[in-house]
Amino acid sequence: MRIEVTRSGGFAGSVRRAVVDTDGLADAEEWHRLAEEALAGGAGPSQAASPVRDGFRYEFTVDGSRGVEAGEQDLTPAQRTLASRALAEGARA
Repeated sequence: MRIEVTRSGGFAGSVRRAVVDTDGLADAEEWHRLAEEALAGGAGPSQAASPVRDGFRYEFTVDGSRGVEAGEQDLTPAQRTLASRALAEGARA
């Protein structure tokens, strides 16, 4: 499974992207579970509301086709965990 997390926005309007390929990872099942929960969580409740000024937006994509976007304030627990882990993993790569 290929999991991509993109965080954009913030004060500087920066973009940070991480890609995790779970093939061969010892904790691949945990990554898969988080990814499925993150996608199932869908977009946050305030999608129709104005975005938070200088807030981050997150985009989650799995296997290049299935994805969801959410504002930082609307992340589900699974989305928050997946974003944190993926961006940390990407920093080590």
